[in-house]
Amino acid sequence: MTTERRPLALALLALAACQAPARTPDAPASRADVVVYGGTSAGVAAAVRLARLGRSVIVVSPDEHLGGLSSSGLGFTDSGEKSVIGGVSREFYARIFDHYADDGAWTRQTRESYGNRGQHGVAVDGRTGTMWVFEPHVAEQAFEDMIAEAGVRVDRGVRLDRGAGGVEMASGGDAPRIASFRTLDGARYAAKVFVDATYEGDLMAAAGVSYHVGRESNDTYGETWNGVQPDARHHGHHFGVVDGPVDPYVVPGDPASGHIPLVGGDPIQPRGAGDDRVQSYCFRLCMTDDPENLVPFEAPEGYDPADYELVARVFEAGWRRTIPPFDRMPNLKTDTNNHGPVSFDFVGGADAYPEASYERRAEIVAAHERYQRGLLHFLRTSHRVPRETNAQLDSWGLAADEFVDNDNWPYQVYVREARRMVGDFVMTEHEVQGRRAVPEPIGMGSYVMDSHNVQRYVTPEGHVDNEGDVGVKPPGPYGIAYGAITPRREECANLLVPVCVSSSHIAFGSIRMEPVFMVLADSAAHAAHLAIEGGVAVQDVPYAELRAALDAAGQVCETPAPLAAELEAARAEREARSIDPASLEGLVIDDADATFEGAWTRSTASPRFLGPAYHHDGDRRDGALTATFEAVVPESLAGDIEVRLLYPYASNRATNARVTVQVGASDPVERTVDQRAAPPIPPLATPLGTFPVTPGDVVRVTLSNAGADGHVIADGVQIQRAP
Repeated sequence: MTTERRPLALALLALAACQAPARTPDAPASRADVVVYGGTSAGVAAAVRLARLGRSVIVVSPDEHLGGLSSSGLGFTDSGEKSVIGGVSREFYARIFDHYADDGAWTRQTRESYGNRGQHGVAVDGRTGTMWVFEPHVAEQAFEDMIAEAGVRVDRGVRLDRGAGGVEMASGGDAPRIASFRTLDGARYAAKVFVDATYEGDLMAAAGVSYHVGRESNDTYGETWNGVQPDARHHGHHFGVVDGPVDPYVVPGDPASGHIPLVGGDPIQPRGAGDDRVQSYCFRLCMTDDPENLVPFEAPEGYDPADYELVARVFEAGWRRTIPPFDRMPNLKTDTNNHGPVSFDFVGGADAYPEASYERRAEIVAAHERYQRGLLHFLRTSHRVPRETNAQLDSWGLAADEFVDNDNWPYQVYVREARRMVGDFVMTEHEVQGRRAVPEPIGMGSYVMDSHNVQRYVTPEGHVDNEGDVGVKPPGPYGIAYGAITPRREECANLLVPVCVSSSHIAFGSIRMEPVFMVLADSAAHAAHLAIEGGVAVQDVPYAELRAALDAAGQVCETPAPLAAELEAARAEREARSIDPASLEGLVIDDADATFEGAWTRSTASPRFLGPAYHHDGDRRDGALTATFEAVVPESLAGDIEVRLLYPYASNRATNARVTVQVGASDPVERTVDQRAAPPIPPLATPLGTFPVTPGDVVRVTLSNAGADGHVIADGVQIQRAP
């Protein structure tokens, strides 16, 4: 018998509910010290902490199930440095550890057969009694237990009325405050402080707080990795991993025939330009190959194999990966995420979601479900897909004992990014990368600045590619400012926003991890408690008092001493391997002072290098990346000069790195450098030639990855008197 497609049906029910007119009951508003809007993991963390602090609290959850993504398929925790996760967040992972410490939890495999397969090889940390990988239903039960033990009231399945009058603002005092908000069923909730713990930031937006949707330009905050990133390449989520180019047109080679499905038609914007697009969403599927617990993949309603023409062409171009690589969960299950040029991410399908009505959001979520169900069916049945792929998909299915009231489909789509508040302090890549100190930290992040693809487009050469996938690792954990969860005072004095935090797009890519959301929500609860206790705006909570409370509660706001010592040792080791530019003769231009076009990657992996680091092109070989070193010739170097290229050599380097040297108004001279061979002037220098100069001439050396047969390295240029 065919099973009803409950997720799509639930989306339609949500649409119908949102269309129903709100009623205005005569009953008074429900009141509490704090009202938390959102039943996400952050919502649970905030509510539990508030109850433990003796505050009355109500969770108003648009969803029936608690936990957000943490209980909806994202069980292979993106945690980064686990030692900086404290408070209620760490307690949650300790509860997971306790659950799986019981032999009875291993119903389909033994603990020994599972091993320790988590992020960076750690699923179970026996030293700290935490576990970071878990089945969805186990996570949901942990959240329910925490809420029940704290005695928190949860009103489920009720949505904020985002229309006029849905949020009542009080204008008394020195700043506006939320007095109450109304839900679509006509109920009203009043509190002294409110916490918006939703992924969308709906309460924040309805209260008139400033926010941003999309990617700021690099110029907005002086960043490198924000905005459009056509040259960025991260973990193979692009078409460069396919053996040959993929044609985007209905009739191959004919632009007039239009684009095939899943390929956008907008022209790509310049690198670093801002836009209103968001990184792609998907459902994190809980799959299994256990035949006793498997629900076969079936075609969604309205399935059309023509919608997956792009997938067929990717296979025809040489792609041989089958389903997205999955991460194993206990009991023969997976957390199946996106991977590859075409995968579970519905690229470009979520741009309208953050600002959309509830009706439109339901349609967008349903489209994501149809896309992923259809993709799995296409991979399982299409004759244009390799037979081994068809066969593998036949042995996989959805886990029958997960999401049992939702056709085994996750409750929550992965809203990787929606609105982001513009608050008292904006976190940017400068703070994440440790270039600037963070004021008044209330928790820490550490994950890679990770943005999934934002759009799929046609290159100038007429091929398909993806854009927006970035992965840049911070040098270590970094603090997250209290001002990043507080609105501007003139906008709202009693709201805290621990999920849609005040940050740039690329900084949010690191902050947006479920453990960090719980950390920030826990800290927000302490701040709300102190604001009520002191009768002050959330912006005026004394940081010294807040910090003392956080420290006492096990929150981590500074890098722990053992980790700090480890990071310092690593820094000292890198410094020992670096060559001080000032120690070399003549005029030396480090890569830190070069001008880069394209997404070069900073590295310190080589045994010796100039200055604090060097850059490489990621083995792109496409001619899209250049590095330019410029210097004005001083009086002391007048006459003939020798120009040298400095770089660490290795076996994976290009043997044909293209270099152009231009001195003054003379014609450019092109050279080819074998960066795989040891430089003739150890340890880093290869001469590019001798040139006559006069004082004031500009020497310009440009390195390109065009036609390269390996990694191109940009580390430095040295100019000195000719021998």
